[in-house]
Amino acid sequence: MKKIFAILLITTFLFPQEKADSLGNKLPLKPTRTISFNTTEGTWMSIDISPDGKKIIFDLLGDLYTIPFRGGKATRITSGIAFDSQPVFSPDGNMIAFISDRGGSENLWVSDKDGTNPKQISKIKMGQLASPLFSNDGNYVIVSQTSWPQRTFEIWMYHIKGGSGIQITKSKAKENTPGNQRKNALGVSISPDGKFMYYANRRGGFTYNASFPMWQIARRNMITGDEDIITRAEGSGIKPKISPNGKTLIYGTRYKTQTGLRIRNLENGKDSWLIYPIVRDDQESRFTRDVLPTYDFTPNGNELVFTKNGGFYRVNIKSKSIKKIEFDADVKLDLGPSLYSPYRIEDNQISSRIIMDPVLSPDGKKIVFSTLLHLYLADSKTGKHQRLTKSKLGEFQPSWSPDGRSIVYVTWESGSGHIWKVKSDGRSAPKKLTKTSAFYSNPVFSPDGKTIVALRGSAIERVRSQGEFGGPNVPMDLIKLDANGSKTSLIMPSRGLGKPFFTNDPNRIYLNGYSYTAIGRGNGVISVRFDGTDRREHLAVKGKGFYGSDKPVNARDIRFNPKRTLALAGVNNQLYLLPIPKIGGKAPEVNVDSPSIPVKKLTNVGADYFDWADDGKKITWAIGSTFYQMSIDSVSFKIAEKDSTKKELLSLPAKETKITVLKDRAKPMGVIVLKGARIITMAGNEVINNGTVIIKDNRIYSVGDVNSIKIPKDAEVIDLEGKTIVPGFVDTHAHWGEVRKGILDRQNWTFLANVAWGVTTGLDVQTSTNDIFAYQDLSDAGILIGPRAFNTGPGIFSNNNFQSKEEAVGVMKRYRDHYGTRNLKSYIAGDRKQRNYIVQAAYELGMMPTTEGALDLKLDLTHAIDGFHGNEHSLPITPLYKDVVELVAQSGMTYTPTLLVSYGGPWAENYYYATEEVHDDPKVKRFVPDNIIQSSTRRVPWFRKDEHVFTKLAREATKIMRSGGLVGVGAHGQFQGVGYHWELWSLHSGGMDEMEAIRAATLNGAKIIGVGGDVGSIESGKLADLVILNKNPLNNIRNTNSIKYVMKNGVLYEGDTMNEVWPNTKELEPLWWWNDGPKE
Repeated sequence: MKKIFAILLITTFLFPQEKADSLGNKLPLKPTRTISFNTTEGTWMSIDISPDGKKIIFDLLGDLYTIPFRGGKATRITSGIAFDSQPVFSPDGNMIAFISDRGGSENLWVSDKDGTNPKQISKIKMGQLASPLFSNDGNYVIVSQTSWPQRTFEIWMYHIKGGSGIQITKSKAKENTPGNQRKNALGVSISPDGKFMYYANRRGGFTYNASFPMWQIARRNMITGDEDIITRAEGSGIKPKISPNGKTLIYGTRYKTQTGLRIRNLENGKDSWLIYPIVRDDQESRFTRDVLPTYDFTPNGNELVFTKNGGFYRVNIKSKSIKKIEFDADVKLDLGPSLYSPYRIEDNQISSRIIMDPVLSPDGKKIVFSTLLHLYLADSKTGKHQRLTKSKLGEFQPSWSPDGRSIVYVTWESGSGHIWKVKSDGRSAPKKLTKTSAFYSNPVFSPDGKTIVALRGSAIERVRSQGEFGGPNVPMDLIKLDANGSKTSLIMPSRGLGKPFFTNDPNRIYLNGYSYTAIGRGNGVISVRFDGTDRREHLAVKGKGFYGSDKPVNARDIRFNPKRTLALAGVNNQLYLLPIPKIGGKAPEVNVDSPSIPVKKLTNVGADYFDWADDGKKITWAIGSTFYQMSIDSVSFKIAEKDSTKKELLSLPAKETKITVLKDRAKPMGVIVLKGARIITMAGNEVINNGTVIIKDNRIYSVGDVNSIKIPKDAEVIDLEGKTIVPGFVDTHAHWGEVRKGILDRQNWTFLANVAWGVTTGLDVQTSTNDIFAYQDLSDAGILIGPRAFNTGPGIFSNNNFQSKEEAVGVMKRYRDHYGTRNLKSYIAGDRKQRNYIVQAAYELGMMPTTEGALDLKLDLTHAIDGFHGNEHSLPITPLYKDVVELVAQSGMTYTPTLLVSYGGPWAENYYYATEEVHDDPKVKRFVPDNIIQSSTRRVPWFRKDEHVFTKLAREATKIMRSGGLVGVGAHGQFQGVGYHWELWSLHSGGMDEMEAIRAATLNGAKIIGVGGDVGSIESGKLADLVILNKNPLNNIRNTNSIKYVMKNGVLYEGDTMNEVWPNTKELEPLWWWNDGPKE
């Protein structure tokens, strides 16, 4: 029924600043846990030697330590939840400089040599800094710095007494210099006479599947500013270091698959190997702490101290003899809260999560919307609803006629779509208006009700589209047709303009230009006449973009009120209201984050869909399955008095209608017995060699030895002698990006392929839109075949720009309370302080945010320290040593390395395309569209086997798992179905035994998602998700692909055909791609 709730309208953005403690810490997260261990090895430790040669300073897991030069017990000089790194001594040895995020964002700090009296000397927001170095006179600290939008490092210098810094190199020659042409300058070393500055130089930032060389050493003349490239190394020239006498240059380079140091005589040019190998460089990740850890000369220049094999070593420059410097450190780390919050999979009815494209009727009494593939009408007061038609077709994007008597909508089924009209009372059969099948979208009546305007694209292009990450991307035309049906007439190519609407001007059609990346595709709202002429621009609304956006990005949708005086805009999933300035010519741009006119934020939870109603007197929006209405008279643009101590909040009344569309959850009835198979239960290392599993309805009733289990008389018995049963596979990093969005497709090949290859449960981390929640409902209801399709919904990125924990709570309630998920994806969601807010909010709400380090081990480590539940993608540095392994394992942060898209080297996916036959595999042809097969398998990058890093990365995952960490299998959506097995085999290649690998693919995965109480093992009471294999995977892990049957939720399918075996005998319906491609 209708309720009144308070919307918090943020009218100012003035927030109190966290007060810094005596060490400059402003991070809001308070530690709740502590882990401790002793280590004699560390990962990616940068070192510096004191000017008197007596001490070495280094970083370890975000704290700074010192040891005597000849080794010994480490003394920690900084501590706390902040991440400090890359320390260096001042020339007089009395100060140190280092990088720290203790102020909320990463910045450059100086302190006394013992870590006391810290002072922040740069004031960068959302920056990343690397390789600080004092100037020769000690007055400045020189550092390489960048930001996510910039992505390439520049060299700056900061005076230790203050100031805003001086820029030395520029990444962009011009404001619009493309990313791959920007100058990257990293890791400065200065000659003793101050005449030259040396650094590594390249064009552009990180790239996947990269080729060498990438970097070379540049020498900058400090008088003229001229720059010369002085190396031509095939493996790049990186991390230069000039000797104290200025006569020798040390630099790193890759040779084959490892990294070493070369030495060059700057007087005669002689260049030779000094030491090989050392720690592997970070050229193939994002090198946020430089491409090699800092190494240093001894003050007399006779030796160089560097890191190798997790420890410190001295190499004599002349003899090249090496000595190890022993150390041990007692590590004690403060951590944020544990965010593990498991939940159960219920067997009760499904409540539809998303009401798609809801629209209020002109009289305000009814809401029409689409859910579960069909149109429904709901009472706007009570939410009571019923289906509008009896059609079996998929029905989407309804719109009312001006008189409220008719509803126009589109249908879509596997490559065939039309525009339809139906009486709003539902008493007559729908009428098909279009003569030709196509992909139609967004139909809307003209103000006089005589014409329908819509978008039209190619149906075959739509089904063959390889992905709709941000929504449908088929080239569309703006068309019109008679409201009673006729041939369609072209108005104009839409060229990215979408969602036509009308105002009280009956002669003009309005459209909004938007793209997920905000590149091209129009600029805000434009209008044209019915013949496509007289194009006019009206308004562009923008807001903060994702982490990689240089500039504000377009609102995803804008709607004008009938009088064209006010606009609603959807920016970063929140709803804003603003007046429409009329200036003529080019559309005015309004940035909601720094508006030039009054702008009101109407939501803090979010808005999936929104529109005007009641001739502009009402604002409507929906989130999940809840519909809201608010009178425009209740909104004021009055500017509140500024208050620098708290948020200024205004409570506005909105009417809430909860629409609960229930559907029975798919559940077979009966008893089936799987008899005589080998059963790998996942109860420890238990294997029942001649076992029986009894399934009653959709759950496991009992499991045990064949001689100990009594078979019910009414059971269907399937003899599986010689087969092996394992739990259904769990994909902890799925991406079902190929699904059709906005207008859903019943023939969802990505879901079908995953089940065919035994993946019965998955978690799509970052879906970009909320459509996967709708697909999850369809799968759970049995309307289509698919896995248990858990998902995080759209990711939480830096565009939310959280300024408090309360803001994060507001946004995250959208996911828990409206989308019905406890899984979140937080990805590059802001600086350290903002990530702290996310952890605090998740803890309060019982949410499990997973995240990823974006090819940055430093970021990965802060995630573990803060308490994030999961970390996606590879920890990019190899090898990992005890420090990192213990932190990840003891923190409880789960780990899904996604080796098919390996970080730090070539993607493993390319290895399997080169070594596995998928192009002509009959099963692949049955479940994967032909155009996907052709584009994915015919021409792929090739790398030598030893260049691949997935085995190295898997070895590190094995260490974490054996130390008590939770490691899962995530295929990242790479070649759906069979790609999951490639990922599993890759993980196994790092030294896991077969049982460990299977556990990662089953029970570990279920626990990572939070559903280990219902899936992931074969035991009484759990859901009947099973894979029956022809061959034993304990003998050879590649036998996971020898699939005889797949059981999902108690329904048994043939693995090769997906024909149903039990409880019904039913062949899979023909799929559109079976006849795609020419006859040969």
